[in-house]
Amino acid sequence: MSTSGIEVEGVERRSAGLSKLVVGEVLETQQIPETHLNICQVAIGEEQPTQIVCGAPNVKSGIKVIVALPGARIAGNHKIKKGKIRGVESLGMICSLEEIGFPENVVPKAYVDGIFYMPETAENGAEIFDYLDMHDEVLELSITPNRADALSMRGVAHEVAAIYENTHVNFDEKMLIESDEKTSDKIAVEVATDKVLTYKMRLIEEVKIAPSPQWLQNRLMNEGIRPINNVVDVTNFVLLYFGQPLHAFDYNKFDEKKILVRKAENGEKITTLDSSERELTDEDIVITVAGKPVALAGVMGGENTEITDSSTSVALESAIFDGTSIRKTSQKFNLRSEASARFEKGINQADVEIALDYAAAMIAELAGGKIAAGVVSNNDFTAKDVTVSITLDKINRALGLLLNELEVTAIFDRLGFVTTVTNETFNVTVPPRRWDIAIEADLVEEVARIYGYDNIPNTLPNVSNTIGELTAMQKFRRVIRTNLEGAGLSEVISYSLTTPEKAVQFTKFPTENLTALAMPMSEERRTLRLNLTSGMLDIVRYNIARGNDKLAIYEIGQVFAKFGNETDNRPTELPTVALAMTGKAYDFYDIKGVVENLLTKFDKVRFEADKAIGELHPGRTARVIVGEIEVGFVGQVHPTTAKAYDIPETYVASLDLTVLLANQPEQVIFTDIPKFQASRRDMALLVDRHVTNQEILDIITSSKVKTLAKVELFDVYTGENVASTKKSLAYTLTFQSAENQLTDDEITAAVTKITKKLGEFGAEIR
Repeated sequence: MSTSGIEVEGVERRSAGLSKLVVGEVLETQQIPETHLNICQVAIGEEQPTQIVCGAPNVKSGIKVIVALPGARIAGNHKIKKGKIRGVESLGMICSLEEIGFPENVVPKAYVDGIFYMPETAENGAEIFDYLDMHDEVLELSITPNRADALSMRGVAHEVAAIYENTHVNFDEKMLIESDEKTSDKIAVEVATDKVLTYKMRLIEEVKIAPSPQWLQNRLMNEGIRPINNVVDVTNFVLLYFGQPLHAFDYNKFDEKKILVRKAENGEKITTLDSSERELTDEDIVITVAGKPVALAGVMGGENTEITDSSTSVALESAIFDGTSIRKTSQKFNLRSEASARFEKGINQADVEIALDYAAAMIAELAGGKIAAGVVSNNDFTAKDVTVSITLDKINRALGLLLNELEVTAIFDRLGFVTTVTNETFNVTVPPRRWDIAIEADLVEEVARIYGYDNIPNTLPNVSNTIGELTAMQKFRRVIRTNLEGAGLSEVISYSLTTPEKAVQFTKFPTENLTALAMPMSEERRTLRLNLTSGMLDIVRYNIARGNDKLAIYEIGQVFAKFGNETDNRPTELPTVALAMTGKAYDFYDIKGVVENLLTKFDKVRFEADKAIGELHPGRTARVIVGEIEVGFVGQVHPTTAKAYDIPETYVASLDLTVLLANQPEQVIFTDIPKFQASRRDMALLVDRHVTNQEILDIITSSKVKTLAKVELFDVYTGENVASTKKSLAYTLTFQSAENQLTDDEITAAVTKITKKLGEFGAEIR
């Protein structure tokens, strides 16, 4: 089964590891004074009864129980020994279902806090395993979402039959015996929403609610479902058997003999079976009687029509509800159930009425009811077969096989598909139980599964022996990544999909360059990004909210822009690197320094003040220019934008990797290490506040001092002793000659030349 696509995750037998567990009959009980304990005399098929001390609240004489004899192994590999309790000898243990391995959530409520009563027909001293079907082997299957047809015993049976080359599956049938009274005379059904494909109902009267027979309880417990009573248990059994969810209403609790299925009204309320009041919206589907909701369609019934021990008439529902609506409702209320899961993934539409009839007959059999004649429904819905055509050549080419017509036809026959062949074309009629099959590729998959993936020969692809090599962009990205990580930044990855509003932030692209998704999964992920920065700010916010208030991060990724190409409307992918820094440890010059270090090998890198990007601070933002080409920006996030993202002062940068790669120096020219010592002079300038560092650097460079090797800005000051319209810029000038050691006079002359040039610009030497 696993190799055919339905994976068997495990095989479990509840009796595994258990031993010496027998049926016992409690003949007599005597309470130990001042305790909750009872001394029980238990018949276990031997000449004399066995004395066992039991603390269960529901122990009494005359019941059949589970007895663990001395030396027995129970759940958890615990061994039972003879012992004394309060000075009284105890020769074994009377067990609950949990103590022999049943999970609490499947134990009938009557026995959750006590011991389990075995059937009265159980033979004293006999092993309990057969009575509880504990020797049954339970297969745990992993069903993929596309194979919801296997979420039922009948669906799995069809699959097993196909694997083992059987072409016909025989299923148990129930004889439906109807009374003379008509269902249509007692109840009517109306559907007022297109979210319900069909809605059917039957009526069973004069039922007697009681516990289900032991075989049915065993079956449900082995399937992980708690037995309730002989009506509710039938609906759960049919759910497992057919994969068709059903719901049973107490017909006598209906205020009106008419069912209306409709969308809920906003603010409408219902109390569900778990005693929780839930407020509904118009996205939910409700079953109503006399204007009041009695069930949340496909999810959970209402408390006001619950089947109880006093119920005598059952209105039984079988329907096909819209899977998307059911999913939204179940997620909203956190009410994930076996029924809602099947509606979400799809059900066999051909079995809606068949499952209803089977359940009605089973209820009549187990609860002694009378089935009213006929089914009431909102329409005459009939499930239809689907016909898919495919050629033999397509099957063989897809699988790399040389199958013939007879082999392929035999596979379709094993699957229960009716097939006709015309000119090597298979016309395959697929029954409604396989609603996952609709196109040629589905048929190819079916042939591969049943033929056997292991039987398909392994072949190596025909490829040339070309040695692989990284592209120039891949190499460049690696260099960028190494540089940034060396600078202490951590790499992040943000979503490529965002909102149209965030997509156009931090960019000069117009909205016409946006790429919208035709079928977005959510409003927050409906547009391809035009920038990396907005996604990084989301990451900053996420970390800030969790106490990580010092961040230095980067991302290398693609942004997507449409450029109106008439022949190809697909967006262009633009490789980009973005940086973000936040926290008291960082300021504008930190992130600018990282960018400068990143661009060390590029010629003529400069930064020019820029106000074009509205999401950046107009006084703390610069364009990054290499040569004469703008490659990106560096700056502080505008306070208004930072507030919108709920983040503190943050600095960001973004560079276009395509432009950088195109302008990368082709050759690195190595020069000799200077033989003569460098000399440094510090210089502080008083300039107008609007003057930029780049302007000062340009003036110093224009002085054409040949021995000037480097200029570095090391301080910017505004405040005391500096006019409010001015600022102080402090630089370190490095002088060095490759020909001789510079004298003080030569350096002084060079500084004077630079000072004169700065003076012409209006800069004052402090």
